Amino acid sequence: MAETDKGIKLLSQDRWDSIVENCMVTPGSKVDLDQDFSPSTTPAEFTKESSVAALQQVIDKMTVLQDRFYAESSRALLIVFQATDAAGKDGTIKHVMSGLNPEGVEVHSFKAPSHLEMAHDFLWRHQVVLPELGQIAIFNRSHYENVLVTKVHPELIWPAADRSVPREKLWSRRYEAINNWERHLTDSGTVIVKIFLNLSKDVQRDRFLQRIDEPEKNWKFSPADLHEREHWSEYRSAFSEMLSQTSTKRAPWHVVPADRKWATRLITSVIILRALEEIDPHYPHVDEKTREELVAARAHLVGE
Repeated sequence: MAETDKGIKLLSQDRWDSIVENCMVTPGSKVDLDQDFSPSTTPAEFTKESSVAALQQVIDKMTVLQDRFYAESSRALLIVFQATDAAGKDGTIKHVMSGLNPEGVEVHSFKAPSHLEMAHDFLWRHQVVLPELGQIAIFNRSHYENVLVTKVHPELIWPAADRSVPREKLWSRRYEAINNWERHLTDSGTVIVKIFLNLSKDVQRDRFLQRIDEPEKNWKFSPADLHEREHWSEYRSAFSEMLSQTSTKRAPWHVVPADRKWATRLITSVIILRALEEIDPHYPHVDEKTREELVAARAHLVGE
């Protein structure tokens, strides 16, 4: 592990790659979320204190790449966040994306569907807010709610016609529809990064208590959160099946430990940085004619 001139410890690229790969769900694998991924894992080289500088360095690198990405405008980037309640999606998005140009980033949070959204297929409301070329879109919850919350609460399935489809057939159809849709997006120039924040039940309890005990966090808590907590096992099963069925070579899932927020943010930032590095954006090339026009424009401005 090397040090910069500021004394900040840096990991080798191989070590970062190893951390990211340990979070990745191997396409085609059968996932047992409780057995295969720990919610409390942290990079051994960092503490909460030392992670702050490392996170900033990653954000600085992301900022440079995003500027090129925005200027080049040949690809789009979609970042999908899924998690249980209190896993830290909002805080992770805030801390990891804080240094980027807001002109090139949009965050979409998907709550209960509106009447207009329910009048379309379940992917429609996500399709209409996909990122343009050069843009980064973040889905805070996503199209995957349709194989998660609806699996635990079948009465919420929409369109209504789908309620008559045998359950196992319905879920296999939806996994297939999602995989095909994401394949279409990647074929069309959208890079997809999918991140599941893996929180333990004990830490969720602690965070719920914080939201109740601390007045400035009261607004974050809803009695409905306790109702959903009663379905913990059902959600864990639904998450495991989602990861098994929809982690593909084109759009693999990353399961990020969420019990320690500093580790969540650092690992998530590196996953996104790796995606931008693989895109390898460059500023647009200026052809000879344009360069001549720039020279003429400069001469004009200097001569004013």
